Amino acid sequence: MVDSVVKLALLYKEQPHILSNQKSVSQREGTMEKNPLKWPISCISGVLVIVLYCAFTFLSLALYPGPFNITVNYLSDLGSSVFNPSGAVFYNVGIILTGLALFPFFIGLNKWYTKEQWRKILLLATQLIGVVEAFSLIMIGVFPETSVDAHILWSDIQFILNLLVLLVADLALITHPKFIRPIGYYGFVVAAIQILTLALIFMGNSSSLVEWFTVFTTLAFVGLIVINMFKGFSSKAR
Repeated sequence: MVDSVVKLALLYKEQPHILSNQKSVSQREGTMEKNPLKWPISCISGVLVIVLYCAFTFLSLALYPGPFNITVNYLSDLGSSVFNPSGAVFYNVGIILTGLALFPFFIGLNKWYTKEQWRKILLLATQLIGVVEAFSLIMIGVFPETSVDAHILWSDIQFILNLLVLLVADLALITHPKFIRPIGYYGFVVAAIQILTLALIFMGNSSSLVEWFTVFTTLAFVGLIVINMFKGFSSKAR
């Protein structure tokens, strides 16, 4: 033990720059992940997705005239210039910005690629479906509730693509060594509930609660993926 201490002291005396460099590298690695610019692109854009949607939605909600009840009112009502003349523009702009932020989020999922071809194929499918879903979300903002036919079309497309993203992403990641498995279980549960609600919609039993549930459980899934990627792919984690 004494010999080890003496050798270490001699090493520091003869080559102090080595230990000094090792210390500085260690310090940089320990603080690098605190810099958002060093985060994976999906982490940055995922945070933007949540912040942009919530900020513009609740701003629009604050400007909504009269009472707003989630058991009666659809989120899309916030984007209607008829129901929400002062706040509609904020909701629709928020939807478009959220869709734009989803593009880098899905593209950045390439961080999860492994040498396993089946996983890469599923992740590529997730990215492709996700990019189309992001575009459909933008179209919902471009064609708000007042453009009835176009709005319903793009809303239906976005709902189905959202469900596919949950299922395919979960199948791709559930066995990934860096994936937090309870997040996958959460995704499967949300997807199962969405399948049930989709069946109810096709039977003519639509409800505003379906829209609220779909949107905010999906935002939660995005948030969980961000946390997982921050822990698994940040500089400190590597």
